[in-house]
Amino acid sequence: MKKIPMRMCIVTKEKLPKKELIRIVKLNDEIKIDLTGKLNGKGCYLKKDKDVIITAQKKKIFNSVFETEVSDEIYNELLNINN
Repeated sequence: MKKIPMRMCIVTKEKLPKKELIRIVKLNDEIKIDLTGKLNGKGCYLKKDKDVIITAQKKKIFNSVFETEVSDEIYNELLNINN
């Protein structure tokens, strides 16, 4: 039986399979959405759920995780990917 890689959502704190999450990466002071899961840099995971993405935006979760200002453009991209 193959092991399923589990990761924790930074908003809900749920442990979920990587396939159910979106990875966001800070690479050279730039925030990117990592759909392949292979980009280098500091990363975090977010559940593929509209409400979770909106909560992350309201609480400015990425600002504290990456210790930098994250534009609303990233959150809008996440919402578009989720739909």
